[in-house]
Amino acid sequence: MMTYHSKPVNHKGFVDWDPEEDAIWHDLVVRQQSVIRSRACQAYLDGLEMLNLPLDHVPQLPEINRVLLRETGWQVSPVPALINFDRFFALLAEKQFPVATFLRRREEFDYLQEPDFFHEIFGHCAMLTHPDFAAFTHIYGQLGKNATPQQRAYLARLYWFTVEFGLVNEGNHTKIYGGGILSSPGETIYSLDSPIPTRERFNVHNVLRTPYRIDIMQPVYYVLDDIRQLYQLSQTDLMGHVEQAMAAGLLPPLFTPKEETHA
Repeated sequence: MMTYHSKPVNHKGFVDWDPEEDAIWHDLVVRQQSVIRSRACQAYLDGLEMLNLPLDHVPQLPEINRVLLRETGWQVSPVPALINFDRFFALLAEKQFPVATFLRRREEFDYLQEPDFFHEIFGHCAMLTHPDFAAFTHIYGQLGKNATPQQRAYLARLYWFTVEFGLVNEGNHTKIYGGGILSSPGETIYSLDSPIPTRERFNVHNVLRTPYRIDIMQPVYYVLDDIRQLYQLSQTDLMGHVEQAMAAGLLPPLFTPKEETHA
């Protein structure tokens, strides 16, 4: 059930954030900065430096857009709290990243099912300054815009295990680039340090066939050899991979089905 609603955006692209929201933003950023420094990939850290996000107040969309437009031609676009696949893919196809203009409440600091402003801006926008990541996301949107509902379900898994929950090798270390991880202090630590999940080398066929749940720590992460691999992937016949994955069917889930957790 939706409990959040996006705040209105005025004609200049500004949101009227209140002092409590400014304080929540400050506390979220400070807490997350303390855990990502040694765990986020260099492309993300470089992008975060470019964005130069304020600490004392919630940033405004035009400030983010100036950096993204300069670096990769992207923009953030304000949306209601949840949008359908048609709108989502259409925006990405136009190099517009959807951002819901609401912040989580203090009682939901650790986990929020709906993607809020902190998740979208702090989690995702730094990577959108990277040309390879930005190009992959753009082509992903173009493909999804023209895909069937069943194809989109498979494409959603690709997005989940890259843009949201992707890991990447840097030298002898595994680092994080997925925004779903980088906006969560618990999963930032869990994804790299916990012995519970498996970390598999990225394989697009397996990724497209791997079921996931949005309300648990991930049982499996896929690790890129390099961020450039995303751009290389975008230059392949991705929809051909989707068709092969659809023919093969899903892999067995590595989690308990949701309905069984409420017995």
